[in-house]
Amino acid sequence: MLTDADQALVNGVLAGERRALAKAITLIESTRDDHQVRAQQVLNALLPKTGNAIRIGISGVPGAGKSTFIEALGMWLIKQGHKLAVLAVDPSSSVSGGSILGDKTRMEQLSAREEAFIRPSPSSGSLGGVAEKTREAMLLCEASGYDVIIIETVGVGQSETTVAGMVDMFCLLQLPNAGDDLQAIKKGIVEIADLVIINKADIDPRAAAVTAAQWKNALTLLRPTSPNWQPPVIALSALHHEGIEKFWEAIDNYRKALVPTGEFDARRRHQAQAWMWSLIDSGLRRAFHANPTVLSSLPAIRQAVDTARQTPASAARQLLGAFLGTPFAQTSPTTSGLGT
Repeated sequence: MLTDADQALVNGVLAGERRALAKAITLIESTRDDHQVRAQQVLNALLPKTGNAIRIGISGVPGAGKSTFIEALGMWLIKQGHKLAVLAVDPSSSVSGGSILGDKTRMEQLSAREEAFIRPSPSSGSLGGVAEKTREAMLLCEASGYDVIIIETVGVGQSETTVAGMVDMFCLLQLPNAGDDLQAIKKGIVEIADLVIINKADIDPRAAAVTAAQWKNALTLLRPTSPNWQPPVIALSALHHEGIEKFWEAIDNYRKALVPTGEFDARRRHQAQAWMWSLIDSGLRRAFHANPTVLSSLPAIRQAVDTARQTPASAARQLLGAFLGTPFAQTSPTTSGLGT
């Protein structure tokens, strides 16, 4: 049952109020248990109004020009009558835990437009290049009337695969002279790319053409993400707004290839199921770390592992046993002198 305040928040999101949308995203990003309960109630109320946007993931190495590309694309989309939301994930420092959250500064023109909503979020240690609550934030943006959702990942390279499990189309930005076709194949992230973009093609058009050819060759040697789609390679210049229309044409072609076969909707259903299991996994981890029996057993077991009196595998079984109340809990530190 929604409180009056939460109902007002839902109404504000549905009305397209940017302040209400920002407050709703802040609510779902909160780690407080009471806020999480409220957030799920708000999301459930908004769920019937979601799913009407095209979801695009943008990844690539730092310096590939992701923010410049997104701003150029966003300004072009606004001229075509679209509303877009950009969920940009900034890496969190492993030392201080903080994030710069500077994407709105880098997208100065786009952030000034009423038709665009830009929300930077810290990765906070989440793996896969996206923040833990990016999926929920995406649904909120859809409920608020944005018909194009762009998720910009942190840009760490080959491990940013989580975003592909929450978007309709995963786009990989590369630079000219970024390696040969063999190097392209070695990048595991390429296997899940639906489209490859060679940005900054204006700097060296010849190098961009060679790189594009190498990537096309590499992609023919990999299994495509869909039997109905062969990932294209597009060379463009985001800085000079050249090639943006060609990129959006590829987005349209992608939808035309997958929607009639039912694969487009099937992907979303599969993603929703995977999302559920992911949340179950994270919930179990939180419950494990908060379990009183685990907390009381942990100091002695960590000491046993540190002094090589117990293997990490045995320690893990014992802690899981303490959490689950299974016979695993009978495993105890040994004095056999076995190392790790």
